[in-house]
Amino acid sequence: MKLEARNISVAINGANIVSNASLTVNTGELVGLIGPNGAGKSTLLKAMLGLRPRDSGDIFLDGADFLAHPPATRARKVAFLPQERHVEWRLPSRDIVMLGRYPHRDRFGGPTPEDRAAVARALDAVDGHAIADRPVSVLSGGERTRILLARALAVEAPLLLADEPITALDPYHQLHVMEILRERTRAGAGILAVIHDLPLAARFMDRLILMHAGRIVADGPPSEVLTEANLAGAYRIAALSSTNAGETFVLPWTRRS
Repeated sequence: MKLEARNISVAINGANIVSNASLTVNTGELVGLIGPNGAGKSTLLKAMLGLRPRDSGDIFLDGADFLAHPPATRARKVAFLPQERHVEWRLPSRDIVMLGRYPHRDRFGGPTPEDRAAVARALDAVDGHAIADRPVSVLSGGERTRILLARALAVEAPLLLADEPITALDPYHQLHVMEILRERTRAGAGILAVIHDLPLAARFMDRLILMHAGRIVADGPPSEVLTEANLAGAYRIAALSSTNAGETFVLPWTRRS
């Protein structure tokens, strides 16, 4: 399955936030969407899901107009983890994860055994059973991130768009989430994730898409995207790079004027 954005442009209050951006994500690959703050990454994700109006461009799922499908069908095909993590509800965290099963349920039906099994698998994936019965409103930021990721995983959609999935997580859980995402793609899912951590992006992602000033300026394997010229042009930094156990990492090191 392939989700494709073609020539997406989005303007907000007269300012061009995304300009003529095109990208694809296929099942079986883990793709990182990177770029400095304000590059347009989150806006592009929302435009791809129909959550943000587009000024131009099209979204296709396997060659057909993705946004022409009913919302429930779209939700079964492409799950979403938003950047916003604020939750006011005092529902148990397990119930929040169960919301991920909503696209699969009959309008008036309760959770099925399949729904409960999917929730259990999602909680397993994020190591969330210990906090599953606590109200989500009292969780720490990192715990809430894990529960909301579990909600997205519980959909068990073939594609997942994740906006900063490791935000507010400690290093242990950052690594854990990156391992989860990689395992999901190895099992056949396709994931496009906004990520700011360049060392983890270089290590875990199959492909990186670099945005700068609303435009996609590079798309390819991490070694071809995280070049000295791209890092200087988009991020205004210089970085160190090396390998460990056969995996490459890039470490931001100095700012450039």
